[in-house]
Amino acid sequence: MNTSQPTPEFLAELASVTTRFETASPSEIISWAIETFAPSLTYACSFQDIVLLDMAVSQMPSLEVIFLDTDAHFQETLDYVDDVRQRYDLSLVVTHPDPADSPPLCGQTGCCQGRKVAPLQRAVAGKAAWLTSVKRVDAQTRGEAPIVSWDDKFGLVKINPLATWTDADVADYERSHDLPLHPLISKGYLSIGCAPTTRPVAPGEDPRAGRWADSDKVECGLHA
Repeated sequence: MNTSQPTPEFLAELASVTTRFETASPSEIISWAIETFAPSLTYACSFQDIVLLDMAVSQMPSLEVIFLDTDAHFQETLDYVDDVRQRYDLSLVVTHPDPADSPPLCGQTGCCQGRKVAPLQRAVAGKAAWLTSVKRVDAQTRGEAPIVSWDDKFGLVKINPLATWTDADVADYERSHDLPLHPLISKGYLSIGCAPTTRPVAPGEDPRAGRWADSDKVECGLHA
């Protein structure tokens, strides 16, 4: 599969693949991604998505994993990233905002562009494809997320192996594989982003209600 130019034929091929994968398991999708794109495959991991990390590195231990350090994370997140890195002996790439981008303070307009989007664009430059943990149940903005597609923003193929999974599917996998969970989850943080813009959610609230709670923002720009 040639990813150098998103020609109509190439886009049609991706559409065919994503349709075929609607009933495939995440492991099957990951296996295809590795066979098709490795070694030019990378994975941008939030480190709350431990399930996809476990699946991916079990098939490809050398897989490059990118963590976007916004310089505004909870200390618990940074400690957890280090613990997971050691557990899996990850090939970990950590990005930081470039001062040249003059990123606004976390929570201000445009902060995610300078702290997440621009660093990821630099990190994936030259890559053929990236894995993400996007699920359709995550938010209304992700309800029709394709499993495989061309990502114009980052200039490579985007693969969402967990797109069709529910939160229950994720929880079942975490339990059955005894995975270490982010320590803030037990404190009510069900969707964990930067410390200044993330709060615990109340019982019955949507899991993402704690992200950007005082604004109408629902996405950081990586996936929408």
